[in-house]
Amino acid sequence: MDKHLDVLQGTLDMLILKAISLGPLHGYGILLRIQQISKDRLEIQQGSLYPALYRLEHQGWITSEWGESENNRKAKYYRLTAAGKRRLQSEAEKWNRVAEVIAGILHTTPEEV
Repeated sequence: MDKHLDVLQGTLDMLILKAISLGPLHGYGILLRIQQISKDRLEIQQGSLYPALYRLEHQGWITSEWGESENNRKAKYYRLTAAGKRRLQSEAEKWNRVAEVIAGILHTTPEEV
C-alpha cells in the first residue's frame, strides 16, 4: 500500500491555511509542515503548492513578505489574515460535516436500508 495518500480535490487550500495558522512559513516550509502534521501520510507537490499560494493571497486569505530562510536564503513568508482564519474555520466545519456523512454511509448495513 502507498505510504502517501492523495489529497482530495478542494482540500489543498484548507491544508495550506491550517499549516500557516500554526505560524508564518515559506513555501517549502508549508510542504514540510503538512507532511509533518499528517505524520508523513500526505505529500504536497510544489507544482500544486505555488499556484494555490498565489490564489489564496489573491483572495486575501494569506499575506506574504520577504524574509530570510533558515539557510540564509531569500524566501517569501506567508501569514494568515483575519479573513483567512474565518475561511479556515468555515472550510474545516464543512469538511467535518461531509466526512461525518460519508462515514455514516460507509458504515450502513443491509439491515438499515
